[in-house]
Amino acid sequence: MNRQWEKLYREYVETKGEKDLIKFIENRYRSGGLIQKLVEKIRNLSIRLSSIREEILIMNFCGTHEHTITYFGLRFLMPENIKLIAGPGCPVCITPASDIDTMVALALDGIRIFTYGDVYRVKGSKMSLHDARSEGGDIRIVYGFLDAIRIARKSEKRSIFFGIGFETTVPTVASLIVRENIPKGLLVYSSFHLTPPAMRYVLEDPDVCLSGVIAPGHVSTIIGAKSWKFVAEEFRIPVVVAGFEPLDVIIAVYEILKQILNNDAKLVNEYSRVVTYDGNLIAQKYIEEVFVKTTGEWRGLGELPESVYAFKDKFNWINAKREIEIRKTDYQYPAGCKCKEITIGKAYPTDCPFFMRKCTPSNPLGPCMVSIEGTCSIWARYGGDIWRKLRGIV
Repeated sequence: MNRQWEKLYREYVETKGEKDLIKFIENRYRSGGLIQKLVEKIRNLSIRLSSIREEILIMNFCGTHEHTITYFGLRFLMPENIKLIAGPGCPVCITPASDIDTMVALALDGIRIFTYGDVYRVKGSKMSLHDARSEGGDIRIVYGFLDAIRIARKSEKRSIFFGIGFETTVPTVASLIVRENIPKGLLVYSSFHLTPPAMRYVLEDPDVCLSGVIAPGHVSTIIGAKSWKFVAEEFRIPVVVAGFEPLDVIIAVYEILKQILNNDAKLVNEYSRVVTYDGNLIAQKYIEEVFVKTTGEWRGLGELPESVYAFKDKFNWINAKREIEIRKTDYQYPAGCKCKEITIGKAYPTDCPFFMRKCTPSNPLGPCMVSIEGTCSIWARYGGDIWRKLRGIV
């Protein structure tokens, strides 16, 4: 199926050029007819699999996948024995509270903080950067490190770029650091996380019995599809690197079910129109030159080995952690909050007693409701009949 559309894709480019590629992708990968045909095949496979497994849990490891599944109502298309669940694919949701507390304290001490918009309202142990700004802190929301550099060049005020995210955002910082054209007084606080260790953490949890994994497409453009082969080889679980259109996700589910039926487990790159097996080697080179993998904290998961990026000694001249005191925080989720369980696929947002009651997009209690990639935020904004049907809140 994927090869067929790759062929059509190439033919389209050759005949019409690249101008209408987005429209082409939407037309092909949101085709109701194609999706319905595959859904019928999925239903047939689910009947055959019902005698083998009572329930089939397929985890997506990306907030954008969760957005696609929820926004387009793909869960409603699945047979009852196939469950699509979200994993720790939101970088904002897993950013440690201690890192946010540190940034808040620095902002209140007069240091200018550059940050991404989606982490702006996430609370640490007590305050968010938004709260710090309301108390006089100099917080600047930027699209990326380059924006921070441009602003810092206009003023030599001591500044810190709060670098969060997964492997997708890291090379945008590392490549600029390698060039060493950084304004005086600008440092980087690295809270960058690696995704495969978190996937391993989930797979090693005996309470999360997954039947298949939909691996993240954005991250895989950098680290390559090969980074997920351990899921199939070590854990014997089918894994598909998938794109973000509805048909991409449906193809991934269909491929996983076929493998289960054949008692097989292998890595498949459905998103081959963007992702290669080895990934972006240039981006990887920049990352490896600047950063080293080390043990680090994930909010809700604890400390995971080789799961965060720390600066190599060679680049300590820009390492904010060498210059400041890091606030150690014994963070606890609000009593009753299910963010931790939702982050690792043990619960749906509707299992949380606060969801769309005390915890809403305009008044979030936990990080999963703050970020646009957070599962609770996605369900609140686009879940519609999903959470109404599941819990009958309204």
